[in-house]
Amino acid sequence: MAGKEKLWREAAVLLIDHQVGTMSWVKSIPLEEMKRNAVMLAKTAKILKLPVVLTSSMEDHAQGPLMPELEEALPQEFGARIKRAGIVNAMSDTNFAAAVEATGRKMLIVAGVTNDVCTVFPTLTLLERGCEVIVVADAGGSPGKAADELALSRMERAGATLLGTNQLLAGLAGDWSTPEGMQIVTVLGAALQA
Repeated sequence: MAGKEKLWREAAVLLIDHQVGTMSWVKSIPLEEMKRNAVMLAKTAKILKLPVVLTSSMEDHAQGPLMPELEEALPQEFGARIKRAGIVNAMSDTNFAAAVEATGRKMLIVAGVTNDVCTVFPTLTLLERGCEVIVVADAGGSPGKAADELALSRMERAGATLLGTNQLLAGLAGDWSTPEGMQIVTVLGAALQA
């Protein structure tokens, strides 16, 4: 594994608002593709023992609960998820910010729904705080393509690295022949053939 990819294994993963109601608002990427990518990211984080922080906003309203696939992939993290009461920027929620800080990681892999609201604001805050942020663009989406492109462009201009899920997972694996690499390729294969 070369360059920055090696450092990715020292990251924490933040999955923001992958809620069944919120995901139904996304039109910039097919719903099943976005869900598949978020689940692959969650499963890979578990394989590599990366810290994961889950959060949701107003689960008892239109946003709904986090998608059940996250509970299946990350039961402990799901149980410890940060339930926000409507705060838009997850980093403005003291419980979420404390959970992120508790990971002890300055490199953060972020995916959220929607990119144009739930991902962009915490990403900008994390960058302002000196963190290195990798945004997994296709493990989230926005209500429209223009909104998604503008949000992704804004995050990239602010200093975030934008990646697709497959590229990130390959970089995290580094070598498919390692025990972790073989598990990750199994996750990829199963998801892409489903």
